[in-house]
Amino acid sequence: MDLVEKVKELCLELEEENLAKAIERFITLTHGIEKTRGEAFAKASIYGFLEGILTTLKMKYSNEKIETLLNEVKTAREETEALLRKPRPPLLVDNDL
Repeated sequence: MDLVEKVKELCLELEEENLAKAIERFITLTHGIEKTRGEAFAKASIYGFLEGILTTLKMKYSNEKIETLLNEVKTAREETEALLRKPRPPLLVDNDL
């Protein structure tokens, strides 16, 4: 996951080492979920966690890199969550039923 590494790098640049460690712990925890709930669920969880961290950093720092990464992570989370949604059943075409 390239986005995870980018966010961890950003945390280290901002001297937020504890956040980088928290990301590592969350990734480790999520690997156990991946086996039972599936890869898409695990990725969506990770992206949601990263989005929360970046939102917090955005409030604390004014940094264009945070905004850019936040948009990338948000897009990735939305795309991954779309895979988890159940498709809507088709509407009846024949109304004579």
